[in-house]
Amino acid sequence: MLELLWLVPALPLAGAIVLLSGALRFGKRATTVVGVGSIGLTLAVVLTVLAQYAGRHGEIVVNHVFRWISAGAINVDFALRLDPLSAVMLSFVTLVGFIIHVYSIGYMHTEGDRAYARFFAYLNLFMFAMLTLVLGANLVVLFIGWEGVGLCSYLLIGFYFDKEYCANAGIKAFVVNRIGDFGFLLAIFWALRVFGTVDFTGMADALAADPARYAAAVTPIALLLFVGAVGKSAQLPLYVWLPDAMAGPTPVSALIHAATMVTAGVYMVVRTNFIFRLSPTAMLVVAAVGGVTAFFAATIGLAQNDIKKVLAYSTVSQLGYMFLAAGAGAFAGGIFHVFTHAFFKACLFLGAGSVIHACSGEQDMRKMGGLAKKIPVTYWTFLVATLALSGIPPFAGFFSKDEILGRVFAAGAGNLNGFGVSYLVLWVLGVAGAFLTALYMFRAVYMTFHGEFRGGHEAEHHLHESPPTMIWPLRILAAGSVVVGLLGVGKAITFGSDLNWFEGFLHHVAPTVEVEHAPALGTEWALIVLSVAVAGAGIALARRFYFGPQAFAAPRRIAERVPGLYAAVANKYYVDEAYDRTVVRPLGKLAHFSWKGIDTIAIDGTLNASAFFTEIAGDLLRFLQTGNVRNYALLVLGGALAAAAWLLL
Repeated sequence: MLELLWLVPALPLAGAIVLLSGALRFGKRATTVVGVGSIGLTLAVVLTVLAQYAGRHGEIVVNHVFRWISAGAINVDFALRLDPLSAVMLSFVTLVGFIIHVYSIGYMHTEGDRAYARFFAYLNLFMFAMLTLVLGANLVVLFIGWEGVGLCSYLLIGFYFDKEYCANAGIKAFVVNRIGDFGFLLAIFWALRVFGTVDFTGMADALAADPARYAAAVTPIALLLFVGAVGKSAQLPLYVWLPDAMAGPTPVSALIHAATMVTAGVYMVVRTNFIFRLSPTAMLVVAAVGGVTAFFAATIGLAQNDIKKVLAYSTVSQLGYMFLAAGAGAFAGGIFHVFTHAFFKACLFLGAGSVIHACSGEQDMRKMGGLAKKIPVTYWTFLVATLALSGIPPFAGFFSKDEILGRVFAAGAGNLNGFGVSYLVLWVLGVAGAFLTALYMFRAVYMTFHGEFRGGHEAEHHLHESPPTMIWPLRILAAGSVVVGLLGVGKAITFGSDLNWFEGFLHHVAPTVEVEHAPALGTEWALIVLSVAVAGAGIALARRFYFGPQAFAAPRRIAERVPGLYAAVANKYYVDEAYDRTVVRPLGKLAHFSWKGIDTIAIDGTLNASAFFTEIAGDLLRFLQTGNVRNYALLVLGGALAAAAWLLL
């Protein structure tokens, strides 16, 4: 079955092609069979492949599908690679992707047949692109999947293209990602020039054999790769597209945030860790951008009232933690958080979709409240996922986030690469971000599910629990949010026993960079207690602010005392407005000048003027064509006399 690895991306692609070719004729039942069935088959193939791969002990399996590029000494195959890292990614991408497809049956049932088929075609295409990205054996194949998820995000974010906001959000995501992709392309070209190959095994072997030879190239290549990751995984300063991605249907938000596009940047950095490990500067940049983004996005989440926007900024923040881990040398820890995050973030987004479904499309939490009794399954699954995201034991997020914070502290205490103080500062930002995460997430829980309903009597009358196709995915994801963290239990929790299966499984392809002086067991336990205490403090503060008879009183007083700060946070620090003034408008004016001044006046004007003068010259010269031979003879004689006079004089 391993030789049929190409079936994994091929099945979703086949489903997309079938749906796109017959979208006008397909009814919803046939669309569901093709759209959801193709992903179900993909999941079955993946499970079979992984079952066979389990006995290979971390072996790298490469399937060369065909020779793609052959130019002189440059050869690039369309090749697929299965190793522990891609196996982990395959497992949750296909599982969570299939669950989201099932959920979409109920969520999109009100759409017409044509839109319903188009939606599932785009979802299938999205899965094909992500699976190609994950399985790519070289940077070029990975880049094809990379661009594919970018295209599909544009199609799905702008799914309701007849609405200006949705169309603009899709364009924004597409354009912002082009900035990052430009850096990624430069990295590919540079790697090809330096290594002579873009194959992951080939580059890793070259660096292992003679790292000094490539020392000057690893930092710029790593930084350019990270530019691509910053765009795709929505980090500062290219994060602005992700909150607007909420314009698409909620299952799209879940797929983008949990299992596909935004995790691609983290995956790419971990996949190329053999480059990053040789550049302390690049690793510190990755950690710094991740740590600052984690804290920055968490502060914005405190004042958002759209339930999906809260989750969007949560994703930006959690992605920051993943990069923080990678930058501190905990590559397996970063992927572990990707893995656990896929379950609880998908559960949160699909839970938000269930809330919106119950509230007849309303997304403003200020018009919700008291929904725990009306939609209890949604409430309990949302609560479980929130506890996981907040890092409360024994839920999954506790194990992965604690692993990250512990590794960052160890990097600081052990003076990793000579940047100990910097990593300690980033650890403080990470702990502060954990406090804010618990605060804004439980703010969302209390505003949405507790207190009195604030949406009016008419809306309250229509409140209802979602259908089974939406409820059962929530239950499965909530269960995953509880148990999947057990795959990566750290040594401190097990009192020194090495039960971290996740890190051990990824060790050969994503090794953890060890520090000289690792924290003692007692220190690690102190860090764990501190992490949980900080999260508990955030929950307690959220309860005081947003629960009970005095709910919202304290936040209003704070907003009144520091109106400027509150306005800045509520308006996302005016970053979008700043970009609009400093980038979008100037570029718009430059484009308008290029159109009117250069294209229309200079280029078209020059061509039109030359044509006009040619026409005038022809009109004037045609009067010399009289048809009288005596006139022509006279002109010839005059010309001859003029030539003779010029020669004689």
